[in-house]
Amino acid sequence: MSTSDLLAVGATIAGLVMALSPVLQIRRMRRTRSSHDISLQYLGLLCVGFMLWIAYGASIANWVIVGTNTASLSVMAVTILVALRYRRSGSRRAAVASAAEAVPTSGVGDVAVEGGEAH
Repeated sequence: MSTSDLLAVGATIAGLVMALSPVLQIRRMRRTRSSHDISLQYLGLLCVGFMLWIAYGASIANWVIVGTNTASLSVMAVTILVALRYRRSGSRRAAVASAAEAVPTSGVGDVAVEGGEAH
């Protein structure tokens, strides 16, 4: 095997590992049930870059570039969908919590009234 063949294999493996790396972020979002520390703009910009690499790879008929960047784009799209899911559910949880706080309840600080007089 020539040096360029070895580099091509190494680059393909690196591309596939990089394509799968957002799975770590998905795992973290699922564990914390939050995506508020994730920049959706950054992820969106990466998707644009992947699409440009796919177009470039297709234009020069380099299917390794096309394949690895298609895998990256697919995993990044899933990452964005998971982030959006947790942002929406987080908004719903916050709304439910706010509504629960607004409901008056009888608690420790309430004054007991017996026979019309406070004790």
